[in-house]
Parts: sequence; structure tokens; C-alpha cells
Amino acid sequence: MKEYTPLIAQALAEDIGSGDHTSLSCIPYDAVGKAQLLVKQNGIIAGVEIALEVFRIVDSNLKINVLIEDGESVTVGDIALTVEGRSQSILIAERLALNYMQRMSGIATHTAYLKSLIGSEKAQLLDTRKTTPNNRIFEKMAVKIGGGVNHRFGLYDMVMIKDNHIDYAGGIAPAISKTRKYLADNDLNIQLEIEARSLEEVEIILNSEKVDRIMLDNFSYSDLTQAVKMIGNYAKTEASGGITEETIEAYAKCGVDYISVGALTHQIQSLDLSLKAI
Repeated sequence: MKEYTPLIAQALAEDIGSGDHTSLSCIPYDAVGKAQLLVKQNGIIAGVEIALEVFRIVDSNLKINVLIEDGESVTVGDIALTVEGRSQSILIAERLALNYMQRMSGIATHTAYLKSLIGSEKAQLLDTRKTTPNNRIFEKMAVKIGGGVNHRFGLYDMVMIKDNHIDYAGGIAPAISKTRKYLADNDLNIQLEIEARSLEEVEIILNSEKVDRIMLDNFSYSDLTQAVKMIGNYAKTEASGGITEETIEAYAKCGVDYISVGALTHQIQSLDLSLKAI
């Protein structure tokens, strides 16, 4: 079983409830049909793997013919896949399969676009934890399909000391020191990232215990360039905060290792797809 299978099953249960009474009332149980997933907008397709799991859970006897794989470019009029089998099963699976694919394709398309704006600069494009609850696995999968890189998946697989942590801990140096002790005491081999809000805070971090990555939050271009020079090879650098398609190229040229963009997953414009009977 895939790790996302229970989430898909839960989503189907939410949609089906006591039954698809529309299909049950007007489509004979043994009626068979065929449908195609039609692309109605240019972009990057994503979520084919998830759609296949939706169809499988609904009816393992459905026959799927995948014509376009995840990560491929699509244009209006392309057919991503066809599905054949019991008409009731196709209709039950239709909306959920489309919901996943439309949202995931929208994320993958926008990710690929922002990555193209970075061009040949070394910066890698990161997502964030600004995801839809219970859909993070699908949204982060879409970012990877679009050519981006997943940041930490949750609170457990990387330490990220942000402004509130710093304030509650009594400052940058105490926050780093306490974290290093905690990681050692609990035998945790995970990376430590800390947020800097100014060049002064960068200096404090550089004079504290070692960190793996420094997030430079809402820095101007000039300050970001200076911070990257100050940090050098001491730690990886990440630019974050209000970065848009209009500014991402300039941020990349500052020499950062990573650029994180929350809008990849929290400002989703779905790609237009539809499932049509044929």
C-alpha cells in the first residue's frame, strides 16, 4: 500500500457517503463505458500516479491506458489517459481523480515556470509547509514533478529556528545552543536551519554554534548579496519572504543556494482538465 492510499480512501469516503445516487439511479450496474482525460490548458501534467490509485480503489477492474506521464509538458487537446470499464465506477472516480490532477498539475506548472526564471543560477527552488491540511504529500509531490525541491516535510525531519523560537528561547545564541544539546541528547541526525532578519543577526549566527543553513528572510537585494558573502561556505543560504515571479531571477543572482516560495502550494491555480465520455 502506498503511503497516500489511506488519504485517497478517506477522500473517496467523503465524496461517496451513502452512495453515488445519481449514477445508481440512471446508469445500469453492468453498463460499461470509456472516457478520456482531456487537457484544456497548456502546462505540466502531474497526478497521473494518484489518479491511477483513485481508479484502482474504486474498481480494480477498470482498464487505464496512460498516454502522458507525470512531468511531461501538455498542450490544449492532448489526451492524458483513457479509462474503460463499468460506467458507474468511472463516474464515481471522476471528480476525485480530476481534483488531484488539476491541483497537482497547477502546482507542477507554476513550479516549472519559476524554475525557468532562475535559469542557470545555482539556486534551487524550494516549497514550504504552507500546504493544504492532509494534502501535503500530493502538493509536495507536484513540486518535485515540476522540477522543484522539497523542503522539510514536517516539524520532525529538520530543525528550523524562526523568529518566534528565537524570541521565546531568549535570543539566537541560546536557541542554537539549546537545539544542539537537544539533538545530541536525543541522537537526532537532522539538519539545523535558523532564520536571520538582518545583517546584524547574520553576524550573531556566525559567532554562535554551527548551523547547517541560514534563512535570509525578507532581505533586500543588496543586503542579501552581502549576507551571502558574509556566510561564504560556513552554511547553506536560503532566501525567503515575498519572492514572486517578478523578483525571483534577481534573488537567484545574489548567489543563494535555495529560494523558498510558499505560493507554490498555497496560491494554487489548477490546470484545466476534464474527463469526457467517448
